[in-house]
Amino acid sequence: MASIDNLLVSLLVDEVVGGFIVTIPPGHVGCIYSVFRGVLKNVWYPGMHFKVPIIHRVKLFNAQLIEYTVAKDILLKDNKEIMGDEVINAVTGDNKFVAVEATILIKLDTERLPEIWQNIGENFVSKVVRPVTRSRIRKVLTNHTLVKALSTDRSIIEDEVKDELRLSLSGHGLDVENFYLSSLTPIEGWQVTDTEVYLKPGEKIMENPGPKTAEEIKDQRLFNGQIESETNTDLGHRN
Repeated sequence: MASIDNLLVSLLVDEVVGGFIVTIPPGHVGCIYSVFRGVLKNVWYPGMHFKVPIIHRVKLFNAQLIEYTVAKDILLKDNKEIMGDEVINAVTGDNKFVAVEATILIKLDTERLPEIWQNIGENFVSKVVRPVTRSRIRKVLTNHTLVKALSTDRSIIEDEVKDELRLSLSGHGLDVENFYLSSLTPIEGWQVTDTEVYLKPGEKIMENPGPKTAEEIKDQRLFNGQIESETNTDLGHRN
């Protein structure tokens, strides 16, 4: 009961002290929640506004251009809603592992803020921005080899990631202004594990899991593909 009493007291103090006037600072917009009608569709822009105490609650959102940074000094364990992400590990088209650092400029669609607040909530970074950003960056890098990604394809990668992010985030009320690739660093000594070997369609055996490099896995899959092709050819001759 103590926690409930504290909540009621803080709610009462917030509304009584706030009174009838709400001031929206520059660079922000306000969304209004009504205890009777839920999240209202209208948005309050910078300036002075009047509200009904107890009935209306106002939530402020940053309407400025937001810098979403992917860097090694970002620590998500301290704050999952921070506008950024840790270094993103990805694989290039030639199976080379790379560490990606980048900067994304994002802006909230102020006209759709009530929709964002209603459908996504305040944690839109961890729910939408971060997983979408990781997925789109990794998707684009699979279309480029490491050598080209580090040289001639850099600007192409930036444009492709920007287009992918715009397509994915615009539906959530988030506008991507630009994408800048800060660094693309090859990761040496990375190993992955492939525990399955396919002999022919419908037949699979499990090996003792062991670390393999990306090149070894690629060679093994090519070898297994040859076995499958030869098996199908033999079956065709028998028939």
